[in-house]
Amino acid sequence: MQPRLDYSKADAAGYQAVLKLEMHVRNSGIDPTLWELVKLRASQINGCAYCIDMHSKEARAKGETEQRIYLLNAWRESPLYTDAERAALAWTEAVTLISETHAPDDVYEELARHFSGTQITQITIAIGMINLWNRLAISFRAIHPVAHA
Repeated sequence: MQPRLDYSKADAAGYQAVLKLEMHVRNSGIDPTLWELVKLRASQINGCAYCIDMHSKEARAKGETEQRIYLLNAWRESPLYTDAERAALAWTEAVTLISETHAPDDVYEELARHFSGTQITQITIAIGMINLWNRLAISFRAIHPVAHA
């Protein structure tokens, strides 16, 4: 697989605008571990190898355990995630798959049990951001770094 183009250079102003929103999300107060779980889960759903590689490494760097990273795609069947994390992960899936789910009321209501309106908005913007990054990376065939043993 070969990259199609370097989108950060093809439209530098657009790329900078996306980065500016990314920085807003990063500085919004969302728990860094939750933010990484959200990014990783959306990237798994979208099949974005570049972002899965990046965010699994970033999650580890922020103190996430290997076991929770490995089990993330089966979070419903694992006791390792808090109720708030579960609510955010369910919302991540619902928003990432919006054309199929239409963001169900029960998923939203569970999210609202754990997060304020401001936090829900921040989480939803964060989900939108990772979905944008996934679409850029997948569309333009971004290649993740390859570690050689």
